[in-house]
Amino acid sequence: MKTTLTVTSRGVVTLPAKLRKSLGIKADDQLIAETRPEGLLRRPAIALPIEIYNEKRVREFDEAEAELAKVLPAKKKPRR
Repeated sequence: MKTTLTVTSRGVVTLPAKLRKSLGIKADDQLIAETRPEGLLRRPAIALPIEIYNEKRVREFDEAEAELAKVLPAKKKPRR
C-alpha cells in the first residue's frame, strides 16, 4: 500500500485508517522510525514477554537437562 502522509508544524504524522488497519496498528501503539539510504522506515515496535525464572522453573530446566544427558552421547575430551 502506498499513501502520502502530511507532517504538521508540530511534527505530528497521521497514518490513514486503512494503513493502520492493514498493519495492525492501534491507538497508543509505538512505532520505530529509522533513517535508511532510501528514506525513512517506520515499523511497529513490539515488546516481547520476559519470563522471570523462579526456583521451580530452574528445577524444571535442570531435570530436562538431566534427561537429555541420558540420551545424548557424552562429549569426548580432545587428545593432547
